[in-house]
Amino acid sequence: MLKTALIGSLVLASVALPSKAQNTSSSQETEHHIQHVRNATIKVTYGDTTFLVDPMLADKGAYPGFENTYRSELRNPMVDLPMPVDQLLNDVDAVVVTHTHLDHWDDAAQKHLPKDIPLFTQNNADAELIRSQGFSNVRVLGGQAEFAGVTLHKTGGQHGSDAIYAVPPLAEILGSVMGVVFEAPGYQTTYVVGDTLWRSEVEQAISQYRPGVIVLNTGAAAVSGFEDDPIIMGKQDTLTTHRAAPNATIIAVHMDAVNHMTLNRKELAEFVKQEGIEQHVAIPADGETLSF
Repeated sequence: MLKTALIGSLVLASVALPSKAQNTSSSQETEHHIQHVRNATIKVTYGDTTFLVDPMLADKGAYPGFENTYRSELRNPMVDLPMPVDQLLNDVDAVVVTHTHLDHWDDAAQKHLPKDIPLFTQNNADAELIRSQGFSNVRVLGGQAEFAGVTLHKTGGQHGSDAIYAVPPLAEILGSVMGVVFEAPGYQTTYVVGDTLWRSEVEQAISQYRPGVIVLNTGAAAVSGFEDDPIIMGKQDTLTTHRAAPNATIIAVHMDAVNHMTLNRKELAEFVKQEGIEQHVAIPADGETLSF
């Protein structure tokens, strides 16, 4: 989340998955599945096409904690990847980078990904940066694009509150972000919301695309001086999202892996159970796959 560079328990409170999602631990063939890798890194698969979203692929402890953030003394990532990198990348057809902060696009990803892999970015600035890192097949997702029968739609958001963005140095560091909606005929629509709070752009995307699956970054990350004003979603945003899309499966990620997250899986699981929405919110462990 920041440009400058709790080990959470993987034992979750008992959270029932929605009946339309099956919890799988193997790489069995499925038509539509989402694998939570670690942090905000996920794989979205439609049929034979797999997208890798926001790859942070470094070994545990490779980077210092993000300066001027919550628990910056901890090193990142705080946990190892759940599988070898080669295995993780074996079936990846394209990459989506919602923004280029280290915990969404790191040095290890740049090292391990093929330089000619199709890669989608939010704007020309990110595209030029990634091209300068040696990648030759970089595409700007201006509005929508099609790849192998899957349509990608760019959605908006903001990586923090208006109060935080009123501080110019923070606004510059946090920068712009995007979410992505994935659509394919015959499959449920997936909305990867990205690093944003609940905002009108998110509400609009839910209303327009009516996703059956919504991936939320729910770690409530915090910067110094704004500890009570997170820069991504948290508990209440999860509840708000459910109320806006009561029939959707919410997949909560971006917890327990980088230093500045203030909300962990166990705490979120307790909250969704308390609110009675545990049938609609999945909180996957690293490496876990949900099939639809």
